[in-house]
Amino acid sequence: MQALGFIEAPFLSISAMLAHEAATAADVHILGFEGTGNENLLIRLSGDIAQVRAALDAAERLAPQLGASIVTGTIARPAEGFDPMIHFPNANNPLYGGRDQLLPTDHPANPDSTKNMKPQAIGILETQGLTAILEATDAMLKAADVKLVGKEKIGAAYVTVIVSGDVAAVSAAIEAGKQAVGSLGKVIAAHVIARPHDELVALLPK
Repeated sequence: MQALGFIEAPFLSISAMLAHEAATAADVHILGFEGTGNENLLIRLSGDIAQVRAALDAAERLAPQLGASIVTGTIARPAEGFDPMIHFPNANNPLYGGRDQLLPTDHPANPDSTKNMKPQAIGILETQGLTAILEATDAMLKAADVKLVGKEKIGAAYVTVIVSGDVAAVSAAIEAGKQAVGSLGKVIAAHVIARPHDELVALLPK
């Protein structure tokens, strides 16, 4: 097994930004996001030890800009028999209806999809409150020419919606979504990634 890296961060929206930054900064694979039972997620990375450390350094530099406190760690040479700690069956959590893990194998690529398409921007809006995210999603889809990519729950009423489209449309949609939340809930984070890394895209619904 290659070296492993870990980033424990609050909220799916922030975790997605950190994973994108880590994968852009270094030659690493994102193995998945794992729920921790609260608002935190664990981002699991693999690669050469120098690359893993470079990826974690990039995430540590970005985290304060996102207002996030994170914990990072590395295992240079995982022990024999350690693999089940990293690779294990996924399941839906009965408490909140979300997946215990976000894995690249959850959404296999469609072999019939058009090749070499211009990569689309993605917008990530996370709220605390399901009513808030429903109102926000409706507003986003009405405000701009974007596609709803999917919805993810991590518990404690934290819900993330992801939309895609060109950068201008996604930016307009995210702004409209933020405004629509109003008093219905709390906006946790709202981000636009102009060119999401393939390692992050693999974790998202197609």
